Amino acid sequence: MCSNVQSVRVAFLLCGFISVIAQAADLPPDWGGGWTVDPAVVKRMSEGRSQFNYREELVPSFSLPPLLELSSGDSVSDSRTWETQRRPEIVRLLAESVYGHVPEGLERLSMHLLRADDAAMGGAATAKVVEIRMGVAYQELKMTLKLLLPNERKKPCPLFLLINNRPPENIDLSRKVRTGFWPAEAVIARGYGIAGFQVGDLDPDQHDEFRNGVHGLFGRSIRSHDWGALAAWGWGASRAMDYCEADGDIDASRVALLGHSRGGKAALWAGARDTRFSIVISNNSGCGGAALSRRRFGETVDRINRIFPHWFCGNFERFNGREHQLPLDQHFLLGAIAPRGLYVTSASQDLWADPRGEYLAWFHAGEAFELYGDPPVEVSTPPAPNHPVIRGRRGYHIREGGHGLEEYDWERFMDFAEQLWPNQ
Repeated sequence: MCSNVQSVRVAFLLCGFISVIAQAADLPPDWGGGWTVDPAVVKRMSEGRSQFNYREELVPSFSLPPLLELSSGDSVSDSRTWETQRRPEIVRLLAESVYGHVPEGLERLSMHLLRADDAAMGGAATAKVVEIRMGVAYQELKMTLKLLLPNERKKPCPLFLLINNRPPENIDLSRKVRTGFWPAEAVIARGYGIAGFQVGDLDPDQHDEFRNGVHGLFGRSIRSHDWGALAAWGWGASRAMDYCEADGDIDASRVALLGHSRGGKAALWAGARDTRFSIVISNNSGCGGAALSRRRFGETVDRINRIFPHWFCGNFERFNGREHQLPLDQHFLLGAIAPRGLYVTSASQDLWADPRGEYLAWFHAGEAFELYGDPPVEVSTPPAPNHPVIRGRRGYHIREGGHGLEEYDWERFMDFAEQLWPNQ
């Protein structure tokens, strides 16, 4: 069995290239034999984007920065040191190197219920439309939060909050448009509330030199450590959480934040910064999200910074093609969620997002959760598709198929929540 070591290259050699032996001898029953890459997918992806790597044997050798080591060099061996020293260090380091520092100084915040309909979904749910207004000096920004809450519950309901980076009809309250991206009927049927907001309400998903949205609200700045769009969207999730705390129909102690792709990147950073989120879920978030940067597999730091220069802080560009010089990797981001719930997903054909890299970041982040008595993850090779793995406050699965958020994923998120929120 592969041990939890920092030399990921060793893990690849032991668990990747002899996966047949590992599957036969060492994988736990719920691993389903482990995940193997479809050669046809590798061929197709390599032909489509030949300048990027999709072959495990071409992943460079690297070592990960230690998660449980203070900047002073001292080791972290208990939860108190994690919470008071190491975790704050990690959050500051992520802000300085990747996502940017979020400014303080919001002067006005108000919530306005624009509409409520207790006959939504044939009477199964109450639909709410809330306008959240945020102000600094003479500037004001508005974001719309859409919610569906189950009517059958006699007490405040737990809630899943989606950072929506897809078109608005994906969170349609009328339910004229129904997609697996936001399967409200399935969520309501299991007693949970579901909510969402548009990323564009906070900041446009384009390089506008940080003039519009929340960046304009706080005043444009181009310092190398200033926040990008991902941090802005995550900041909006925290404003939605402010509303959840004020709505007596919602159990604010049981709010799960999730996002898909770029929304998943934003959700992870928001969850690392804001400990009010009980569960943080990353779906197919890839580079700059759950996947290890040092692997240079699929999308790379250089590519993501060139194509999406507005997502991160300027300092992140210093590591274009130099991922090995990063003072951190994405296991720091995932570890910063501890001791709250963390769920990470991949898709079997989504090599652009590097499923193995997402799993390995989740695997190595486990050291932080183990400080709280969570059981270790046994192996550093991912489970087979559609074989969810839950270890304490951590969950992971690879879904069969490509890049997307589907009802299968949501069902697994709710299964995970049931374990972390008993008697909900």
